[in-house]
Amino acid sequence: PAELGKALGAFVRELGGLSPEAARQRATAAGLDAWAADNLIGYLTEQREAIPQLPSDTTIVVERFRDELGDWRVVIHSPFGAGVHAPWALAIAARLRESHGVDVQAMHGDDGIVLRLPDVGWADEGTPVPDLLDAITIDPDEVSGLVTDQIGSSALFASRFRECAGRALLLPRRRPDKRQALWQQRQRASQLLEVAAQYPSFPIVLEAVRECVQDVFDVPALVELMRAIAARQVRTVEVTTPRPSPFAGSLLFGYVAQFLYEGDSPLAEKRAAALTLDPALLADLLGTSDGLALADLLDPESLTRTESELQHLVETRRARDLEDLADLIRILGPLDLPALRARSTEPERVPEWLIALTEQRRVIEVRIGGGTRWAAVEDAGRLIDALGVSVPVGVPEVHRAPVPDPLGDLVLRWARGHAPFLAADVAAWLGLGPVVVHGVLRRLVADGRLVEGDLRPAGWLPPSPESPLVELVETPVSTSSTRGGGGLSYCDPGVLRVLRRRSLAALRNAVEPVPPRQFARFLGQWQGLRTPLAGTAGVLSAIEQLAGYPVPASSLESLVLPARVRDYRPAMLDELLAAGEVVWQGAGALAGTDGWVSLHPAETAPLTLHSAGEVPSELAGRVLEALAGGGSYLFRTLGERVEATDAELSEALWQLVWAGHLSNDTLAPLRALLSGGRASLKSRPTPARGRFGRRPLPRGPLPRASGPPEASGRWALLPQVDTEPTVLAAARAEVLLDRYGVVTRGSVANEEVTGGFAGAYRVFSALEEAGQVRRGYFVEGLGAAQFSDRHAIDLLREAPAAPGALVLAATDPANPYGAALPWPARAEGTKHQPGRKAGALVVLADGDLTLYVERGGRTLLSFADDADQLTAAAQALAEAVHAGVLGKMTVAKIDGADVLGSDHALAEALAAAGFRLTPQGLRLRR
Repeated sequence: PAELGKALGAFVRELGGLSPEAARQRATAAGLDAWAADNLIGYLTEQREAIPQLPSDTTIVVERFRDELGDWRVVIHSPFGAGVHAPWALAIAARLRESHGVDVQAMHGDDGIVLRLPDVGWADEGTPVPDLLDAITIDPDEVSGLVTDQIGSSALFASRFRECAGRALLLPRRRPDKRQALWQQRQRASQLLEVAAQYPSFPIVLEAVRECVQDVFDVPALVELMRAIAARQVRTVEVTTPRPSPFAGSLLFGYVAQFLYEGDSPLAEKRAAALTLDPALLADLLGTSDGLALADLLDPESLTRTESELQHLVETRRARDLEDLADLIRILGPLDLPALRARSTEPERVPEWLIALTEQRRVIEVRIGGGTRWAAVEDAGRLIDALGVSVPVGVPEVHRAPVPDPLGDLVLRWARGHAPFLAADVAAWLGLGPVVVHGVLRRLVADGRLVEGDLRPAGWLPPSPESPLVELVETPVSTSSTRGGGGLSYCDPGVLRVLRRRSLAALRNAVEPVPPRQFARFLGQWQGLRTPLAGTAGVLSAIEQLAGYPVPASSLESLVLPARVRDYRPAMLDELLAAGEVVWQGAGALAGTDGWVSLHPAETAPLTLHSAGEVPSELAGRVLEALAGGGSYLFRTLGERVEATDAELSEALWQLVWAGHLSNDTLAPLRALLSGGRASLKSRPTPARGRFGRRPLPRGPLPRASGPPEASGRWALLPQVDTEPTVLAAARAEVLLDRYGVVTRGSVANEEVTGGFAGAYRVFSALEEAGQVRRGYFVEGLGAAQFSDRHAIDLLREAPAAPGALVLAATDPANPYGAALPWPARAEGTKHQPGRKAGALVVLADGDLTLYVERGGRTLLSFADDADQLTAAAQALAEAVHAGVLGKMTVAKIDGADVLGSDHALAEALAAAGFRLTPQGLRLRR
């Protein structure tokens, strides 16, 4: 079960975070003997050597490799058990089948899922399935429907259907005293299924689906897992390996066992049953009638207001004269005298207007359902053919002519004038039997002209002409009425779109915004600062969220990446760069040797790279010409092609880097540039000794075969930026949502998006209309034009208080201050003001901005009076210094005043954290 799988995943995560000896002791304490503990630790060690990231209750690893035939095998390592993995495998196979049009074989087990993807030309060596993670992560609200739709194509359903049919005595034996071969049972069950699939309410089909979904599958646990992935509580990591990892080898053994004789399975197991299920009956059987349906999303007040407007019951839409009454009859269809009076501003004059319209042959008097009604003369042919009514003498023949679908036209007219309605309502209006009307409604639904489903909130009553709109809105609705919601209802698609927009607007108004401090807490959790990742896969995951965001090069590997990856080492980023999975781009030079740098996953780099600037010099132009043919070049080879000295070429290369033209397959030259670009004397090669002692050193600098350190590695042009505005705008919107969770005007302004917030607003509005994001007032003080998805909104409200404090670069996207949130106000005339400047730091304590550290660390600005927050902030600064992130730190001023002789509470907190008082100020060394 999923609960046991989660506990196993937590145990693996615990062992994976310990040293081998400590892990062995923990396994022994859990009840394993020495031999079993050694085997377990060895198994985990081998897996970590193959894939640095172990699958656990918080991490799902997607491993892919080629099999002996050259096809791709994808193994999803997940500990959550077969009850979760079985429906998940069905949904993934369906997604990949829709997106790529290939038959995907899927096998599930307690420890994960195995997929076999045929190599049919749409996959290359580097990226077998570009949108694999998109197929794996499913919208939680779509899980139940997707699993139910795909259940008929599974062998599990075929076997369950055969068992259900056998229990119901629908597969009788000719000789009860003899056994029947299994293959013959399969054939008979397949023939029965072919017939039963034509009837949506066939009980054996519904019972087989119920058994699969409830008794075998754990769909609620899968929905919970998808919500956790969407909320980033569970992360997905994708890796490519040359051969199966130890964990994958165990899963593949089960895959081979399942598919060894799969080709011999006849009929029912091989055929995907095209099932037509009755949604109402299935919901009752599964007990999901109280689940989140469209009826639960529609606002009852919006339904009442829309119905009243469509029925011309509101004051602004009532008929004011004869012409308005004629239009009302033409729009709504045949109405009796009380209904016309209720829709008029002068009810006493309605008979007079009807007489005039009848004399003008614009309306006719007919009898429908035993009552007298008035209809537009243009509807005479429809009423004759559909209802068989008699029309007055003198109606022109052109209006009596037959129409292709008279009854369908009348039903559609009713639908366009009502909110979600029941079949019985239309039958009563037309004076027909419910069976006749139901057949017409099903035909219109099949044609896409009506929408069918549970569309009416429980207890909702359509407004009646006798009840004013105000009373309908303010009076509680009785749930005992047979007219009130629930059940199968129908609606015009245009009306349903209006209802969804209005309900969405009502939902926005009902959302209570959170304070800015809560948003800062959420952003730290969303960016993974409270639960850092590990390994190279963790670095890649962090880069995917930082894609295209420029940060100072001096902060990239000292603050930004280490805050997100707990065991970060520069070699991890170099490994990704050398493998071609990540590229880096310069975005402008800063003072000294520093500059702005952004990282990009190679797959999406054309969508997140910034446009390159002008070519800075004539030599730089020659360098671009030399690289225009493609490929990458070492410094010395490039120097020979452009005929320039080392100093000139190095300067030209960095001019092109900061202009956004060039990149390198390693970050070593950037690190050398930041350190001064000079090789240490210890790194100079030692001359060889001769027979009679040491040879004399040559004059001048020593020759370097690969050029200066700040120009090492291979240089190449960056990929071309995608120039399609629509594609770029959509990609930018997805990046912003992935980076911030809740996108605000300040976030967009901080990103310097092309077109500004106005351009981004149009894209997010389109996404909102498509139901992919929500717009609302989620964070106080940031305006109502905020966009997010519902999972991020839930996480925003539930983000817990965070202990301790975080030290971040002021430009880090996880710092909301100065971007989404304004800087806290300071006294007027204060010389020092905070800003998102390169080299500056911020310290956040439980979401509050506590300290701002100017570049160099000599000046601090405090924004908190709480002693506990100041103590936590000072302790965090001291830990950053001890970790080597900040180097030595000397604080000379606090809030503009000298620290020497100061009685500021922050000075006391710094002293308590280990800072020592010197003539220059409070100092702390590593």
